[in-house]
Amino acid sequence: MTSCYQGTTSSSTLSMAKIQPLPATSSADECHSPQLQKQAVYTVWMKSLVFNGNGCTVYGADGSVNFRVHNYGCRGGREVFFMDRAGNTLIRILRKSFGMFKRWKAFRYVNDGEEALPWFRVQKVQKNGAAVKMHGSERTYGIDGCSCKSEYKISGADGAVVAAVERKQTPFGVVLGEDVLTLTVGSEVDHLLVLGLVVVCGLMNRCL
Repeated sequence: MTSCYQGTTSSSTLSMAKIQPLPATSSADECHSPQLQKQAVYTVWMKSLVFNGNGCTVYGADGSVNFRVHNYGCRGGREVFFMDRAGNTLIRILRKSFGMFKRWKAFRYVNDGEEALPWFRVQKVQKNGAAVKMHGSERTYGIDGCSCKSEYKISGADGAVVAAVERKQTPFGVVLGEDVLTLTVGSEVDHLLVLGLVVVCGLMNRCL
């Protein structure tokens, strides 16, 4: 499968050791609990681990797979599922189209995956920005640079940046391809929410 990104280094030629982050001192609980409110750094590889599938894979600080998306339809499909590494669905994301206008609605699974409740919606508000509205809440977020595949920021209602995405660099300063990203998430935001927004940005750019 050919990646939709055209980076200086093709993801198909990268070894998993290069894509995965270096081992850290974080505990296993920190790596696998996105709701844990501590700053964290994830590596996002905009490629599915399933042969001939579209999607992305999220690695934790210890280099192991934490989350994944496998989209078996066409890129930018109308429905994708964000799962943990065991395959349990955490978020369901639907694309809604109204003529030229598109928006994405996310549902969060509760009660061990038995029920999906409305969680947030995302809609482009300008050429390079998007607005995020939480269901049943006045809380809002903004995505600045959402049309860029490898560098954008997520901000709260006050404009403070709560998460940022950029191209991953090796410890030696080598910048990897545009499909290998570093996601830094602050302590003041739900990490699972941010990961869901990263998936939405990938859908916007038809990269998964």
